[in-house]
Amino acid sequence: MVATNEDTYDLGRHGLKPTGRVRRNLSPARLYEAAFAQGDGELVHMGAIAAVTSPTTGRSPNDRFVVRDEHSEEPVDWGKVNVPVSTEHFDALRADLVKYLNGRDLFVQDARAGEDAKHGINVRVVTDSAWHALFAYNMFLRLGASELDSFEPQFTVLHAPNLKADPGRHGCRSETAIMVNFTRREVLVVGSRYAGEIKKSIFSVLNHLLPADGVFPMHCSANVGPDGDVALFFGLSGTGKTTLSADASRGLIGDDEHGWSEEGVFNFEGGCYAKTIRLSPEGEPEIYRATQMFGTILENVVLDEKTREIDFDDASITENTRASYPIHYIPNAVLPSRAGHPRNVVFLTADAFGVLPPISRLTPEQAMYHFLSGYTAKVAGTERGVTEPSATFSACFGAPFLPRHPGVYAEMLGDRLREHGAQVWLVNTGWSGGGYGVGTRMKLRHTRAMVNAALAGELDKTEFVADPVFGIDVPTAVPGVPPEVLRPRDTWADSAAYDAASGKLSQMFKTNFERFADQVGDEVRAAGPR
Repeated sequence: MVATNEDTYDLGRHGLKPTGRVRRNLSPARLYEAAFAQGDGELVHMGAIAAVTSPTTGRSPNDRFVVRDEHSEEPVDWGKVNVPVSTEHFDALRADLVKYLNGRDLFVQDARAGEDAKHGINVRVVTDSAWHALFAYNMFLRLGASELDSFEPQFTVLHAPNLKADPGRHGCRSETAIMVNFTRREVLVVGSRYAGEIKKSIFSVLNHLLPADGVFPMHCSANVGPDGDVALFFGLSGTGKTTLSADASRGLIGDDEHGWSEEGVFNFEGGCYAKTIRLSPEGEPEIYRATQMFGTILENVVLDEKTREIDFDDASITENTRASYPIHYIPNAVLPSRAGHPRNVVFLTADAFGVLPPISRLTPEQAMYHFLSGYTAKVAGTERGVTEPSATFSACFGAPFLPRHPGVYAEMLGDRLREHGAQVWLVNTGWSGGGYGVGTRMKLRHTRAMVNAALAGELDKTEFVADPVFGIDVPTAVPGVPPEVLRPRDTWADSAAYDAASGKLSQMFKTNFERFADQVGDEVRAAGPR
């Protein structure tokens, strides 16, 4: 349906008075046509659409800002993650963004974030880019015709990927800016073609709103077994959340963002945003199948010029190649995307030092320690400027998306672990036999075998020994996994080099945790490396 200039779907509430065409909630087929008409995107062999987001091929965490006013002053944890921006600077950027959008054809996508009637929000995305509108269609929860007829937006994203911010006028750092205003209930995104900024901005919004309602927001994937046992997978991008949760033997609840309420777990999204670098039908068949389907968006993949077939091994644009597709493209997706309380919680880390055990069992106190630590490695391409894995500590395995203090989310996790008795596992999907550049990445089949054994309860019968450096319990045997793989020191050719690397990482944990020491009890403080 194409709107006339008088029929603009109440865009006036956003200060918009567009002179171009306004198209609301187009189907994927029509958004394909509009994208091609804009000269933005290519039809891929088997039916997906490909787009290039250069020069922004990953999130821009240094360009994210939160408006500091009387409503956000107290609850927001101001600092490097939540960088304050004035209302005046926000208003200046908003005025320029509205003026820009008013002179262009617009696409409006109305959807929902949060597969829970009590704890979700209605989201409106207004953009001048057809394929970004398709991204919103894929990633948020799609509404029926009657719901769209009565739709009232509760948070709005105004999106102009090709408009450049002015640091002097807008109070930002570069030509890219993502600004969140909790008072106006708006997000502004300019200067970045990377579509992930749309979904992650709304994730941050939910991370701010839901704790006040007693809902624990989580940067995790989730699946459920045949007998109803729910598992959560926490981890930053590149650690395996999407890959490990897309298990054909279990139902997929979601691959990235969830809430844990009094009723159980529910997905925030209606789609998946999977990394595709080196994707293969043998290693990740469900995700590979989704990349071959109409409606899927492929970001920054390289295509054969003649056949338009995808070369998933080509990282010449970026390592952070992505596929966006509706969750029902995964055959075993759980619809609606919610289930009961978790029985197992998995913390995923890509250890660039190659010294953490591939799987270990955590006590509740160790779980609190490692949740607040959020150790992993930033994987090449996930953020601008990251060209190789580097050690990082990201509180709650999602610090870039947490408006409130990490202690708020950690306390909610602890309360739920105690109430529901979930077992927590720390799984290293990073390096073995040496650090990055020396060792090799953990074999996916070994990681799958370990996780499957943990979720099936097979490790309950296994003997565990404490790691001498990190103090976490490591199983002595896992079906399908060579015993030496379970003991990181045995995989290194140089034992002294392992000892030095493990000692270095141990000290990094201790130094990082000093900022949380006065916010936790003695048992949690003592649960870290020895």
